[in-house]
Amino acid sequence: MPAEKRRCDLGGGRKGAIPEKVLLYHDTRWCKPEHRDGELYAMLVLEGMQAGVNWELILNKEENFRMAFDGFDPKTVANYGEEKIEELMRDKGIIRNRNKIEAAITNARAFLRVQEEFGSFDSFLWSFTDGKVVDHHLSSAKEMPAKDALSEKVSAELKKRGFKFVGPTIVYSYLQGVGVINDHWEHCEFR
Repeated sequence: MPAEKRRCDLGGGRKGAIPEKVLLYHDTRWCKPEHRDGELYAMLVLEGMQAGVNWELILNKEENFRMAFDGFDPKTVANYGEEKIEELMRDKGIIRNRNKIEAAITNARAFLRVQEEFGSFDSFLWSFTDGKVVDHHLSSAKEMPAKDALSEKVSAELKKRGFKFVGPTIVYSYLQGVGVINDHWEHCEFR
């Protein structure tokens, strides 16, 4: 039997096996640099939807979110009206929170404005670190902050540009999710 790979502590005190979707996300997406604008928008929506709920719930509903929000195409989402909002509010496969749904629409519009100004959202986002990954070289969960100076700066800039549900804590998680920040533990084989 092959030796189990060393990972960050994903259990957080959980008893039992870590769900496969959580392992897959950790191993293949979390803290991995993302440069595709479509995925940068998708993660912005998903991180906003996660506010107040467990990330595992979001991962379990991610496929539903992608279908409900037309593949997270910001041009399509930016044109959603009241009829689409009501349809989403009835969709049991997603988080049915009107404020979060409306934020996804508002953020699609702001996202498109940033793309127009910078050529891509990727260029805008990665400009905060001159295109470099911020690696914190953590050795335990105690060392991982909920927010930092970078997330506060990005959050302030996003808010200034009209984005919603982008407080410094959500943005910190977002920056991890799209790989601007690498918070894999030093011993993790998925760094």
